[in-house]
Amino acid sequence: MDTLLLKKDLSAEQLAIIQAEMNNKQKSKGIAYALWFFLGGLGGHRYYAGSIGMGVAMTLTLGGLGFWALLDVFFIGKAVEKKNEAIEKDLIMKVKSFA
Repeated sequence: MDTLLLKKDLSAEQLAIIQAEMNNKQKSKGIAYALWFFLGGLGGHRYYAGSIGMGVAMTLTLGGLGFWALLDVFFIGKAVEKKNEAIEKDLIMKVKSFA
């Protein structure tokens, strides 16, 4: 479900709480790309984006001998967006449960 639909019944105070928490918890694409640049072969960017299983697989295979790590540069942005969306949905559900 889209986060906009989840937010439609929230008050201004609840939206402010969600935004403040998102500022603290959201992942940065810049940090993810920096981790890919320096630790791409070990899957550092995957751990950061919350994909622990894939991170472990990359660590054990050294980024698929580098090929997997090179391809990941095209998928990092979307992975961070998905993680941020999941964080926001979780926050919305927590705020709604307190109401």
